[in-house]
Amino acid sequence: MRLLPVKSLQPGMRLAQKIYNDDGLILLSDEVELTASLIKRLSSLGIDFVYISDPRTQDIQIPELISAETERMAIQELRTNFLKISNHSLKGLVYPYLGKAFLNVVESIMKDLGSRDNVLIMLGNIHTADHTLFRHSLNVCIYTLMLGKAFGYSQRELTVLGLGAVLHDIGKVKIDPAILHKPERLSQVEFEVMKQHAEIGYRMLKDEPGIPLQAAHCAYQHHERIDGSGYPRGLMGSDIHEYAQWISIADSYDAMTSQRVYNQALLPHQAVEILYAGCGTLYDKQKLEIFRDHVAIYPLGMTVVLNTGEVGVVSRIHPFAPQRPVVRVLYGPGHEELQTPYELDLMKKLNLVITGIDNESALPKLEQV
Repeated sequence: MRLLPVKSLQPGMRLAQKIYNDDGLILLSDEVELTASLIKRLSSLGIDFVYISDPRTQDIQIPELISAETERMAIQELRTNFLKISNHSLKGLVYPYLGKAFLNVVESIMKDLGSRDNVLIMLGNIHTADHTLFRHSLNVCIYTLMLGKAFGYSQRELTVLGLGAVLHDIGKVKIDPAILHKPERLSQVEFEVMKQHAEIGYRMLKDEPGIPLQAAHCAYQHHERIDGSGYPRGLMGSDIHEYAQWISIADSYDAMTSQRVYNQALLPHQAVEILYAGCGTLYDKQKLEIFRDHVAIYPLGMTVVLNTGEVGVVSRIHPFAPQRPVVRVLYGPGHEELQTPYELDLMKKLNLVITGIDNESALPKLEQV
């Protein structure tokens, strides 16, 4: 399969991967033949990229970070419990079911991740631009647990970290829906209201019997930055709990790489570059380096341009050097289509580097299947 921008799709192409809404329901199945109206529909849904079938890359498959069953269960638990909380008054109310419900979510994710060797953060299922609080909370939990595992936390520490990650944005259930779901950028006044979710989340979680206090502090501190420029308290450096520092990286990355009605999703290498611009000021250097080493900045199936002018598709990713993938070359230096594609391992060909991402606009039409 190949990852193509929606603006480059042509009638007759076939989807290689299902497209979901944020409830996990299938909107378009794989192998659906695209028509002009379907392509227009994908664009209207705010989808920027899709996976397309191509006989030259049919062996390239995207591995799951967690099972479909775990994903559906997690989204259902998030939806059920977040909506339940949103319908109750905040003052003086406790939520004794939270600990049990979300402990089950975290343990299921940990079990799935534990069964996968050398797993990398990479693009997975394609969803619509209605990137809900539930989907974001799940993604941040997955990414944070992967980072915590790479860092070497114990199972007990990972459990607390995972609870903090999956509940980091719980305060948003008490934010005015008109602000939370506004399809345009927030005004300054609205943004000040939105920022209250961090303290609200902390107050909701800090006295819960089944929620560790560290998890409550993750909700409180995930928007703090080590140079003191974050909110709500302007904490600096080690005053920010280390769990919250991990979550802040995962939170920012998911926000940048997810579909938004008002903002095009960034590709992983673009998001990592922006995160690295804050290295040592917004984010801890060591944590950011671990993140960099565990994210597939050039996702499987992405079309890339090499410094030689050759154009190909990322076919394999080295788990210990994701920045140096294997590229299946489909077009020569002059953009001539090759009859026999060949693979270049950038770990072995150190004189080769990826210089850009090609959006197919200058290439021959993709063979339709």
